[in-house]
Order: sequence, then C-alpha cells, then structure tokens
Amino acid sequence: RFAEALQEAQQVDKLLSEGPGDDYLEEKFPLLGVPVTVKEAFSLYGMPNTSGLVNRRNVIATSDATVVSRLKQAGAIPLGVTNCSELCMWYESSNRVYGRTNNPYDLQRIVGGSSGGEGSVLAAACSVVGVGSDIGGSIRMPAFFNGVFGHKPTTGVVPNDGQFPNAHGVRTSYLCTGPMCRYAEDLEPVLRVMAGPGVSKLKLNEKVSLEKIKFHCMDHDGGSIFVSPVDKEILQAQKKVVEHLESDLGVQVQRVAIHKMKYSFQIWSAMMSSKDSEGQEAQRFTDLLGDHGKPVWPLWELMKWLVGMSSHTLPAIALGLTEKLVNLNLSGKAKLVSMGKSLQEEMEALLGPDGVLLYPSHPTIAPKHHSPICMPFNFAYTAIFNVLGLPVTQCPLGLGSEGLPLGIQLVAAAYNDHLTLAVARYLEKAFGGWVLPGKV
Repeated sequence: RFAEALQEAQQVDKLLSEGPGDDYLEEKFPLLGVPVTVKEAFSLYGMPNTSGLVNRRNVIATSDATVVSRLKQAGAIPLGVTNCSELCMWYESSNRVYGRTNNPYDLQRIVGGSSGGEGSVLAAACSVVGVGSDIGGSIRMPAFFNGVFGHKPTTGVVPNDGQFPNAHGVRTSYLCTGPMCRYAEDLEPVLRVMAGPGVSKLKLNEKVSLEKIKFHCMDHDGGSIFVSPVDKEILQAQKKVVEHLESDLGVQVQRVAIHKMKYSFQIWSAMMSSKDSEGQEAQRFTDLLGDHGKPVWPLWELMKWLVGMSSHTLPAIALGLTEKLVNLNLSGKAKLVSMGKSLQEEMEALLGPDGVLLYPSHPTIAPKHHSPICMPFNFAYTAIFNVLGLPVTQCPLGLGSEGLPLGIQLVAAAYNDHLTLAVARYLEKAFGGWVLPGKV
C-alpha cells in the first residue's frame, strides 16, 4: 500500500510543520510516521488476508485487526502485508498463493514461520517494525533465522482479534501477538501500543537493575529423540553470552537441567489438542484447510500432491494426517498435559520475580529450503514456552561462520516482560544486534 503510505507520510509532515509541539505529539502519537509491516494473517484494511490458503485468495480485509488499529492510532504507517506459511502452522513461509520467502542472508535458506515474511523484510531493512503472532515460535523462529528481535509477550495481554486463523478453545491461552523489530529499543514502545490498557500488567515502568537479575542457563533440551542436537556455533554463542554477563555484570549464571524440557514437543502437542475448561475440543486443522471451500481429506490431498494437483503445501497435508494420531492415546495425552502443568510450576518457581533463563532459539541456524520436512519437530525449542505462558524475547547475537544469524531466547516468569526486554537491550550493545545482510 505504498501510495496510501506516502499520502499518510505527507499528512505527518503537515502535522509536524503546523507544530502543535513535540511533547504533545509524542504523547498522542508515540509511533508518528514510523513505517510498519503486518503479517498477512492479520486484517489490514484493503489488503489481502489469505494466510496462504488458495481458497481465500480473493479475501480482502474490510477492517483492521485490533493491534493494527492501535498502531495506526499511534501514528504508525503500514507499508503492506508479508508472507506466512499456509494457515500459519509451519516453520517455512511458503504457500500456493504467494510462493516462498527467502532469507536475505542466504537466498537458499528459510526465513522461518509462520511470521517469516516479517523476519525477512525487517532483516532486509525494508521495514522498521513488524506485527507477528506466535503459537509455537512463529515470532521467535523468524526473528532468529533473520537476525532481528522478536518478543512473545506474556499470554493474554496483547489482543489476538482480527487474525486468521485465530485461536479457539484451549489455544486462546497459547497464541500471542507481539512485535518484531530490527532494534531492541523499539520492542517496548511497540509492545505498549499493542497491549493498550492491558500494558500495566507487564511492569514496563519498573526500572531493571541487570546486576540483580538471577540468570539461569540451559544449553539444550536434554536430548529429545524428536529434535536435532544443538549446533556447536549456537552453543558457543550462548557460552559467550554467559561469559560476558559474568565478567561485565559480576553475576553468577546458574546452569540448570530441567528434565521435563526433554518432552517439549510431546507436551506442546498434547496441550494444543486438549479440551478447554468448558470441555470444548480444539479446532481441527483440516476444518481450517477447508475454509471458503469444500471439506479437505488429507490422504486424498497427499495423492493429488504427488502428481502436482493439490492446492495445499506438503507440511499442511502432513499436519492434517498426523492430527488424528494425537488423539489415539488419550491416557498418554492426559499424562503429558499434567507434565506440562507441572513444568509450568517448576519454571515459575525457578524464575520467580527476578529470574531470566538463557535458552537456544532453535537447535540449528537457518536451514536450507525444504529441509524442515526432515526435522519437523525442531520448533519445540520455542513452542514449549507458548503452552507455559511465559514471556520470551529472541535476541540476535551476530553472524556465524556461514554469515547466518545466531541468537538466543531470554525467558522470564509470567508478566516479567520488562526483564527480558532489558536484557535484550543490554545484549544488543554487547553483541551488535542486527547486522545488515551483505555487509560482511
């Protein structure tokens, strides 16, 4: 929407020239004139809202999602919408509506998903601030693979209204809308605007003394059979963070081994498909695939895909096929849900009011296109924190030996978003933050 964006920019210029006063403008329009981009799954008036689903290719948003409306009211200027994975449920942003999004550091690499277009345009300096959503790492994986900042807020503070698909049943407790930014200092003001009246829950006005934070570090999930081992470069980057914190702040980073993290994928999967407190079943993915069209039969779609006739991506078809398997072992699922609740209590007790956990953002650096299908559960490193409801900031840590971004997740107890945001700002100064692609 470049033409409209230019008109809105001219209106901002006019407002500035009329001079109602900087203090007034800053209070009323904290994001005045700031260009933003929006994940295509969110409604942005007049723009497509397909979520990568061919059946929805003619859907045009007739209103703004709540967070988009709040950003506009704060003076931000949307440039357009960005690509995502089909129905936002895969960690490669590719679909049959727009095709595939490439990583600006290496076009042969993925951008992550499902907010992958956001990660890519931010890294490529096309945009300053992005709107993303996250139910299994969909803000943090793209932020990690593209070397930018992303924040998954504490659950239930930033409204999710106006995105497709939206969460229903128990998943409303796991889906989070949040900011993606090139610079750490932008996360907080954008989060304030997105959260609106709920922002007071996040303690963003509290001053953070980094020396008083209790830092904990976990190098990997304990060795899940479903997930790749953590790359040596990622481990090395995390080690450098620990060493810097200890030498610069004089803190002692406590190494922890949380046994239940080994079952992150199983816990996330069981909790995502469980019933809510009123007994409502989680929405089926195959029902979403059939939006604006006929019911979808995953096995039939797989046959069509093999001969190039399906309008769906292979990951979406595979998810539709595996969805039925999750409910076959109900007693096993109940045990995993119970384990998730126990892990949540353990995490809250560990982190308390002043703790931050350092944890890998993903076991590998940005993989090559299509390879996620061979390691489909690696997103467990981010997904576990959705079902635990904890705030997490993904922080870039420069580039590795192949010129691809490194990074780390910063995790705090619920409503302690101010702690992870403060540590992200600190690490940006220490490790350089976002690096312009092609600069090295």
